[in-house]
Amino acid sequence: MIYDSPIRSLVKGISWRLFASIDTFILAFILTSNVLIAAPIAFSEILTKLFLYFLHERIWNVTSWGRKDDKPTPIRSLVKSISWRIWGTIDTTLLSFFISGNMHFALTIGIFEVFTKILFFFVHERIWAQIKWGRNVLNTTNSKY
Repeated sequence: MIYDSPIRSLVKGISWRLFASIDTFILAFILTSNVLIAAPIAFSEILTKLFLYFLHERIWNVTSWGRKDDKPTPIRSLVKSISWRIWGTIDTTLLSFFISGNMHFALTIGIFEVFTKILFFFVHERIWAQIKWGRNVLNTTNSKY
């Protein structure tokens, strides 16, 4: 069974968050033309989503579903991308509403992010699938004494 270390989950979360926050800022700015709305949304979600992403990674760490030859398969990456996007969209929509006060805008950015972020997250997952650092293979077979 594969076990990813907590530090791997943290570093992976930071790398994802940097890329994803840029995407959020760009989408929010395109939709509002207002940097005073786009920037607080992008910056505030750095904190909320780092925490949520870490939890998401740790939850996925306990299942071996979709792993083959000690690596995640593309289908695992896709399902993981979708499950993350559910939580990410809820977070983005709520933060966007709290910051802008505009539910239409909040729902719009949430919907746009479903499309951009699932694709970006899948690519991020596939890149990290090739990185061995922080990934441990646990021998779960019974050993004879």
